[in-house]
Amino acid sequence: MTEPDVRDAAGPSEGLGDRAASGVLWTVLQKWVVRIGGLVTVAILARLLAPEDFGVVAIAMTVIPLVYLLSDLGFSTYVVQVADASQRVLSTAFWYSASAGLLLAGGLVLVAPTLGSAFSLPAVTPVFMGLAPAVLFVALAAIPTALLRRRLAFRALAVQSFVAGALGQVTAVVVALLGWGVWALVLQLLVNQGVVLVLVWAAARWRPSAQFSRAQFATMLRFGTNVVGVELVALARLWAETAIVVSTLGVAALGFLNIAQRLIQATQDLSAAAITPVSTVVFSQIRSTTDRLRSGYLRALRLSYIVVMPVMVVVAVGAPHLVPLLFGDQWDASIVPAQALAVAGIMTLGAMLDNGLFYGVGRPGRWLVYALGVDVLTVATTAFASRYGLVGISVGFVAVAFVATLVRWVLVGRLVDASPWRVATPFALTAVAGVVSAAGGVAAMLLFADLPSIAVLAIVGTVVLALHVAVVRLVQPAPFREVVALLGRRLRRRPGSLAEGVAA
Repeated sequence: MTEPDVRDAAGPSEGLGDRAASGVLWTVLQKWVVRIGGLVTVAILARLLAPEDFGVVAIAMTVIPLVYLLSDLGFSTYVVQVADASQRVLSTAFWYSASAGLLLAGGLVLVAPTLGSAFSLPAVTPVFMGLAPAVLFVALAAIPTALLRRRLAFRALAVQSFVAGALGQVTAVVVALLGWGVWALVLQLLVNQGVVLVLVWAAARWRPSAQFSRAQFATMLRFGTNVVGVELVALARLWAETAIVVSTLGVAALGFLNIAQRLIQATQDLSAAAITPVSTVVFSQIRSTTDRLRSGYLRALRLSYIVVMPVMVVVAVGAPHLVPLLFGDQWDASIVPAQALAVAGIMTLGAMLDNGLFYGVGRPGRWLVYALGVDVLTVATTAFASRYGLVGISVGFVAVAFVATLVRWVLVGRLVDASPWRVATPFALTAVAGVVSAAGGVAAMLLFADLPSIAVLAIVGTVVLALHVAVVRLVQPAPFREVVALLGRRLRRRPGSLAEGVAA
């Protein structure tokens, strides 16, 4: 049983921009609900679990994504962007993922003791074994999920995420209250992935046939090799960073860094990351026209910076109050890493859109070269900066983000036939508002430092937003009016979003 391709999935009166806009809106809602719930859960767990518990799971999660990756081999990304997702293509991809997932899950159980010895941390061995079923769950869900993304069926994906996230979070809190320590985090992931597996198959309304094409497999493998390469490079960087932090600063330091990373990831998911799942699909539909691709990309980039930057500024400025409020005073060592990651996140915001751009136009190889260079620089910088503790590593994050952003402007400019300065302009103009609003936020935080943390954060957020809006309106009047118009259409239940610009 098959579904019509994404270009035929809607009626003739519904354009790609409308469907993309609807997809982003549902993704935004999904991110907000899941991440806010996740932040609440992490805030609770941070008071029930030790930093070492988070550190052990963080170590395990340096390996688990690799197993996920090998079980998929980039085939789901291929399915999302290929011109013709035939039953033969989908079935070939599925049977590979299913077989690989089963073998890799079993293999993870067998090698878990060896991995524990390699990390010189016996406590991580049972965690690896406990996480093995998640590998099979993810593998079995990969192709139907890709099919839903291809159809821009983000409403179904959002509902699945709501249900799975809620059940996983409740499980984690209950298990932590029972005193099971690190298993609260393990079972949260297992429940989440298991529920997603059941729901995604129900929503996809697709079943694999007995077809397996060697020719299609070879084609997907050529594309997927570059996608896998990007992810392998990122995982290698994560492994190296983890080893550096643990060997020089200890497992507890890794736990502090992990909490900061979770906070920034949650912030990104509530803002910029909402457009990423949609961008690959949309760019794949407009890649044949360079002018349209360039115009849509630059417009989406401008609006993304305008909308997201104040959120990251609030986190960077308010971290001294935000981290203790969310996670407790025992996590004060996470404040500086959180601030640094927020600043780095502002500079690399465009990378989320660029990833979808390169994949959507069928150029994952170029993104692989970029990722390799950036991640090698990141590891080298972390190794040097670790002698200065978490503060040194945090400064290193910002330095690498700056260099990576400069390089990305050149690469994207070549891809969309624009000068690097033209690609950089959206960031440069919005950065003016970021600097002004950050200065105002710091002044407000110092002025009202004696108030409760939640009151200080409310004041800082208000000041940052007000100054950001004022400066953006002054230096970018046209994009500002566009954001206001998009928000107005949304309030009137006529969906508009950043992705409209991509497909325009």
